[in-house]
Amino acid sequence: MNTLNIFLLRHGQTAWNADNNRYCGRSDISLTARGIQQAELVRDQLKGFTFDGVYSSPLERAFMTAAIASGVDVKKDQRLIEADFGDWEKKTKEEFIAENPSLWTNWMDDPAIHRAGGTGETGMEIVTRVDDFFRELVQQHPSGNILVAAHNGVNRLYLAYKLGMPLKNYRMLVQDNASITMFKLSSDGSFTLEHLNSKF
Repeated sequence: MNTLNIFLLRHGQTAWNADNNRYCGRSDISLTARGIQQAELVRDQLKGFTFDGVYSSPLERAFMTAAIASGVDVKKDQRLIEADFGDWEKKTKEEFIAENPSLWTNWMDDPAIHRAGGTGETGMEIVTRVDDFFRELVQQHPSGNILVAAHNGVNRLYLAYKLGMPLKNYRMLVQDNASITMFKLSSDGSFTLEHLNSKF
């Protein structure tokens, strides 16, 4: 059976990543100078690969990372957008836990059914849209190499889901800025993780 190689990339650094990991969510924050440099390093790391398609979240930080890293046209897909973090948006974890600790407790106990920040998405809503993107992608591209640039939250939740982990364990999976996670997908939905949070 044919398999598709997915190079899943977290975007490069933003000012909010550098500011004690302030939750960015749907806020359209650009890359820092360091974030641009990180994307350029990814381009160097991937220069031996040819991509049959490059996709990104519609947010600028992911789109810029994909464009710099690939040097080709990037297709934006709304399903790859970062999680809607509700009332956590624009705040650090310390700030929003101090405001309402039960929201974080509920999310950590079971993000599948609880809404991020009380009014945002549930973990399963996030996983469902990202999984829908990849299911459609593997039908369009049964084999070859695809580069996908997205975000820390959605990447980790999707990976946890595909690995059969409870979604509450998604934070066990690390996604550094501008690092690559490579996995194989087949049209029957089978998933094989080959590299996690890697520098090729």
